[in-house]
Amino acid sequence: LELGSIIPMSKELMINVNDEKMSLDNNINENGLLVVFSCNTCPFVVMWEDRYKQLEKICKSNKVGMVYINSNEAKRDGDDSKEAMKNYAKSMGYTFPYLIDQNSNVANAFGAKTTPHTYLFDKNKKLVYKGAIDDNFRDKLQVKETYLLDAIEQMVSGVDIKIKETNAKGCSIKREIKSKN
Repeated sequence: LELGSIIPMSKELMINVNDEKMSLDNNINENGLLVVFSCNTCPFVVMWEDRYKQLEKICKSNKVGMVYINSNEAKRDGDDSKEAMKNYAKSMGYTFPYLIDQNSNVANAFGAKTTPHTYLFDKNKKLVYKGAIDDNFRDKLQVKETYLLDAIEQMVSGVDIKIKETNAKGCSIKREIKSKN
């Protein structure tokens, strides 16, 4: 997904872990939307998870909507089942929706490759940042560049986002390979 692109599949209904059907359009707030492709067990997600709370607070205070999307279709019967997702969201205290991306359709439309992989859209639904949360997944205290937090604050302030794209680091999204029988 190129910078400046409009949110793809924004009307696509996905199931939240609370059984509510919703789209990305349902979650856009006054100043935009943050989409985080995530999952329950990826070591990178687990290491970055302590930053999710901070992202939720920043999004709330800046009137930016936020969703977590689990596109690990190949693990839907195991670690990334709906029940496992529901338990995970509860244990992590998520205050934003955790959505199930059936057949990885939304991830494919975004070109999302890893968990986590973040996409920030402005109030006009245009992509203004994509990539990693920050420059150190291992240790929150060693972070030198807070890419995503900076992008949110710069977007809301109306200033040009200094770093618009970084390499997402994480586990590959587990897409289900359909056999051609």
